[in-house]
Amino acid sequence: MATTKSTAATKSKTAAKTTTSTKKTPAKKDAAKDLSDLFEDSLKDIYWAEKALVKALPKMMKNATNEKLKTAIEKHLAETETHVKRLEDIFESMGKKAQAKKCDAMQGLLDEADSIVQETEPGTVRDAGIIAAAQKVEHYEIATYGTLAAFAKILEEGDALKNLLTTLEEEKNCDESLTQLADINLNSKAK
Repeated sequence: MATTKSTAATKSKTAAKTTTSTKKTPAKKDAAKDLSDLFEDSLKDIYWAEKALVKALPKMMKNATNEKLKTAIEKHLAETETHVKRLEDIFESMGKKAQAKKCDAMQGLLDEADSIVQETEPGTVRDAGIIAAAQKVEHYEIATYGTLAAFAKILEEGDALKNLLTTLEEEKNCDESLTQLADINLNSKAK
């Protein structure tokens, strides 16, 4: 009899968890209603992210010790400033004002980059950590720009698509450069 009660209690708890986990989250009042809204909202998100990155890259460069790494970060800072301008052009081509909406993902990645700098001694170990943090940022941007390009294609936003694909290619190239720099120069010296 005790086993039956225990089994019934377990089934009841499992049913309660299932009901809770399958419950839909209500949408906010200003939630995206179609792909166009989602596209615009996502543009605001990456616009904030790129502007935040423009502020964060000089700090990464200052804390790097390897000259090739400093040069790579400096190059990407110039590209990132161009990415901000391209996003402003995309908003304009859509007849929208360029607006930024805080990107929680980028904020988390930048916070992690700060932590890596604080938790490593200056030198090759910190440089390896900076590359790791930078590549996480690049991977986020690659995923975001790829998704935005797919949305732009579906929405027939030709100017936006062209700009997004250009930026996507630059992000991929930056990631590849960081990989080569880590493989050739830094990771083995950081052991």
